[in-house]
Amino acid sequence: MPLAADLRERGRGALLGLAVGDALGAPAENMRPSEIRRRWGRIEGFVSDNPAGTDDTEYAIFSGLLLARHGSALTASHVERAWHRWIADLDEGPFRGAGFSERGTLENLRRGLAAPISAQHRHAWSDGLAMRAAPFGVFAAGRPAEAARLVAVDGSVSHEGEGIYGGQAVAAGVAAAMSGAGPAAVIGAALSVVPMDSWTARSMRRAVVAADRGERAIRSAVVIGGYPWTDLAPEAVGLAFGAFAYARGDFRASVLTAVNMGRDADTTAAVAGALAGAMKGAQSIPEEWSTVIGPVRGSCLPEMAGYHVLDIADLLTPDDEPTAVTS
Repeated sequence: MPLAADLRERGRGALLGLAVGDALGAPAENMRPSEIRRRWGRIEGFVSDNPAGTDDTEYAIFSGLLLARHGSALTASHVERAWHRWIADLDEGPFRGAGFSERGTLENLRRGLAAPISAQHRHAWSDGLAMRAAPFGVFAAGRPAEAARLVAVDGSVSHEGEGIYGGQAVAAGVAAAMSGAGPAAVIGAALSVVPMDSWTARSMRRAVVAADRGERAIRSAVVIGGYPWTDLAPEAVGLAFGAFAYARGDFRASVLTAVNMGRDADTTAAVAGALAGAMKGAQSIPEEWSTVIGPVRGSCLPEMAGYHVLDIADLLTPDDEPTAVTS
């Protein structure tokens, strides 16, 4: 296992990478590559004047705070109470941002339903768990199975089936990257925690096989043609791992590949950024991107306003080196 300083560097890389990918991908969300090319050519950096993360970053902070408080003792009841306290029970008017899975979950919680029944809605297969899964990999560094177990506990309130598998793949991949694993081992760890015959696993395998042929091949291998929604977990997770595989873990290339494939670009780039950032550390993130990331604005979750992803990363990684035992 890497030393505490290395784990902290990788943990910061994972969550800062998530936030950077989210902010880079947000303008391209729900767009086709042809639309991206017509508007910007190829996206090579921030294309908005005031870049910021979306619900992906704010929900990752939400889950990170919950995990920092409860650790491996996290239960579905803890998660459910946090959803009520920080989101569902607030008198804040219309729900701001986030996706259909979060909306469905909140409707169920506000009706008095509890986990896992609260996850039984029409969008339980969305990538809403995958987008907030990286903190579990940071916390369970080097323990992909434990990362997958914990993120499934979190996801039991809002997701089921393929939605859970997507979160598990991301959490396990980040956990492996945190221990210094290379791209092939990171992908292997992610595949090891989801059923081999699942849509998520098939999508990931197709993306990784196509990765050497570039963005168009990855996208063709994964995207469901004609399907109107872009936030389905098997697709988003497949695209993210495909981008990571194509770039061989290089941060800039991983994130920009994900962004320029469009679809749910903020989530795919956030996941690719978390994987690459965990593998290479915060120092691998271009400074012109990392310095733009500040405390989140609470544009989706007002209770998260003011938190910075780096503070969450530090909460989830060891403070110092273990003390040697002498006889």
